[in-house]
Amino acid sequence: MLIVLKQALNGLMLIQPKVFSDERGYFFEAYNKREYAEIGINCEFVQDNQSLSQKGTIRGMHFQYNKPQGKLIRVLSGKATFREIDIRINSPHFGEYREYELSAENKHILWAPAGFANGFAAEEDNTIIHYKCTEFWNPKSEVSILYNDSAVGINWNIENPILSPKDMQGISLSKWKEMNISIE
Repeated sequence: MLIVLKQALNGLMLIQPKVFSDERGYFFEAYNKREYAEIGINCEFVQDNQSLSQKGTIRGMHFQYNKPQGKLIRVLSGKATFREIDIRINSPHFGEYREYELSAENKHILWAPAGFANGFAAEEDNTIIHYKCTEFWNPKSEVSILYNDSAVGINWNIENPILSPKDMQGISLSKWKEMNISIE
C-alpha cells in the first residue's frame, strides 16, 4: 500500500510505502506496478540508475529533452535533499521548484515525471541514490540547468559544494526557455 504524502506542480509526488518492521528489521515493496498505477503512475520503467555521493555533493539540475525521463527516486543509504524544477515551457508553474528530503531512514519515494529538472544535495557521506527511469539515457539531449541560477533561487545550504564540471557549466533557466523545446 502506497500513501501519497504530497503532490505539487501538477506532477510531483512524495510517496510513503507501507513498511513492516519488527525486531529483525523491516520489509517493504519498493516497486509494485499495480500499486503505482493505482496512484496514477502507470509507466514502463526501462533503466535503473544508482549513484554514490559524499556529504556536500550537489548533482543537478539534470534532464533530457529528447525522450524525457520520468524518475522514481529513493535513497538506499544516507540522506539527500532533492530539488525539482518545472522546466515545461507552457506550464503555469514554469521555473518553480520544490524540495524533498529522502533518506534511508524515512524511506520516502519521489516521483518526478518528465518535464522536471532533477538535482540533489547529499546531506551525509556515502549517500546512495537509486532511481528508475521511464526512458533510456540520451546524452545528446541531456541538459543541466545551472544549480545556482539566481532566476530559480535554490538555497542549497552548502558553502563549498562538490560539483562536476558539467554541473558547474549548466545553462540558465532563461536560456532553456529561449531554446523553446516543449517537454510535456
